[in-house]
Amino acid sequence: MSLKFPKVFSVTRQAPELIAPARPTPREVKQLSDIDDQESLRFQVPVIFFYKNNPSPSMKGKDPVGVIRESIGKALVFYYPLAGRLKKGDNRKLMVDCNGEGVLFIEADAKFALEQLREGDQFPSSYLDQLLHNVPGSDGILGCPLLLIQVTRLICGGFILALRLNHTMCDAQGLVQFLKTIEEMGRGEDSPSIFPVWQRELLNARNPPQVTCIHHEYEEQKYHPDTNENDMHNKLFFFAFREIRALRNQLPLHLRNCSTFELLTALAWKCRTIALKYEPEEIVRVSCALNVRGKRYNMQLPSGYYGNAFAFPAVRSNAEDLCRNRLGYAVELVQKAKAKMKEEYIRSVADLIVISGRKIKYPVRGNFIVSNVTQVGLGEVDFGWGKPIYAGTPGAVSLISFVMKNQNKNGEPGYVMPMCLPMLAMKRFEEELKRVMQQEFEQTRIFCKL
Repeated sequence: MSLKFPKVFSVTRQAPELIAPARPTPREVKQLSDIDDQESLRFQVPVIFFYKNNPSPSMKGKDPVGVIRESIGKALVFYYPLAGRLKKGDNRKLMVDCNGEGVLFIEADAKFALEQLREGDQFPSSYLDQLLHNVPGSDGILGCPLLLIQVTRLICGGFILALRLNHTMCDAQGLVQFLKTIEEMGRGEDSPSIFPVWQRELLNARNPPQVTCIHHEYEEQKYHPDTNENDMHNKLFFFAFREIRALRNQLPLHLRNCSTFELLTALAWKCRTIALKYEPEEIVRVSCALNVRGKRYNMQLPSGYYGNAFAFPAVRSNAEDLCRNRLGYAVELVQKAKAKMKEEYIRSVADLIVISGRKIKYPVRGNFIVSNVTQVGLGEVDFGWGKPIYAGTPGAVSLISFVMKNQNKNGEPGYVMPMCLPMLAMKRFEEELKRVMQQEFEQTRIFCKL
C-alpha cells in the first residue's frame, strides 16, 4: 500500500503513554446510537495535520508536544467517553465503558523538514507508518483505546499531528469539535466554547423498526472482490479551481450548477470504474456520505452532538453505461444519491441496522463511497502554531475516498481526493483522469473491457 520510508527520514518515538482525563470523570456505561455501531463503521480512520513553525506570541518558546499532551487531558474531562473502552452487549450492541483509562499518545522526533515530505504537490500517505505508529494491540474495536495520537517534531520547527480514531465514536465533525476543545484548552480556557452532547438515543431505531426506503448501499455482494489487499496503492489527486471550472463548463447547461463534490465524485467514480475493468453488465454503485446536522434535515440534533450523524445513500449503474456515457450521466446519478437523503432515510437506515442484527455492511466489489469533509473545519484546527498546511485523511480507506480542501506547493487553492487502487488499476485511473482533464468532452468511446 505504501512506499518504504527513506532511511534519511528517520523518526524516533518515545514509549506510548496513556493520557487520562485531567480530573475525575463519571464512571458509567453509555450506549452508542444505532447509526454509530453499525458494522460499516467498525474500523479505525486516520487523520493527519501538517504545521509550519509559526507559533503565536503566546506559544513562542513552547513545545507543541507538551502543550498538546496537557491539553488532551483537559479536553478529556469534557469528552470522557473517548477515554473509555468499547464493549459489546445483546444483539451486538456497542457501548462505552467510561472507565477513564485514557487515549494513547506518542511523542516523536524526526530528522527531516516539512517540505522534504512533499511528493509533487501533495504530502504523501507513504510515511504514515512512521508518523502514526500502530501500537501493538491498539487497533481493535473492543477493549482498545478509542483514540491514538502521535505528535512528531520536525527539524524545521514545524510538527505533524497524526491520529487514528475508532469511527464508531465520532464522525469528522465530531472529531473536529474535540480537537477544537484541545485547541481551546491550550489557550488557557477553562471550558469548551461548544459543550459536547452525547444523546445518542436521538439516532436509534424506532420501536418497532420499519424499513421504509430502498438502501442500495447495503445490498449483498454478488461478485468476488475486485482488489488484492496486498497490492493496494494510495495516491492523492489535486484539482485546482481552474481545472474544476473547466470540467464544469463541459457539462450540459442544466448541470453546470452542480457542486464541486458532485463533480469530483462523478469524475472519480467514472475513471475508477474504467480503471478496474468491470464486465459491461456488472452493477457498480457510488455512495455519498451526507451529514444530517442542521435545519435542512429536521433531525433536531443539538449543537455539540459529536456522534456519527450521517448516512451514505447509493445509486447504481451498469459499468458499460457509466463508462460509455459522458460525465454528465455520472453527475446526474450522484445528484440522485444526494436527493435521497431526508430524515426518513436515516431513520430507515437505523431500523435496517437493528433488524439485521447490526451485521449488514456495504459491499466491496463495484462499490465506491465518497465523503465530503470540506465544511467540517479540519483546516481550522490551530493549536497555537497557525492553521495546518494540510489537514485531512492521509489517503483513501480501502474503497472510501474523501473530498478535502487544500493547496498545492505553489499556494494555489483547490481540492484533494485520495484514491486507493491496485498498482495497475491506479496507472489506468491516472491515464483516464489525465485524458478527461486535458481533452474537451466528446462521446466516450472507451469500453469497460479495454
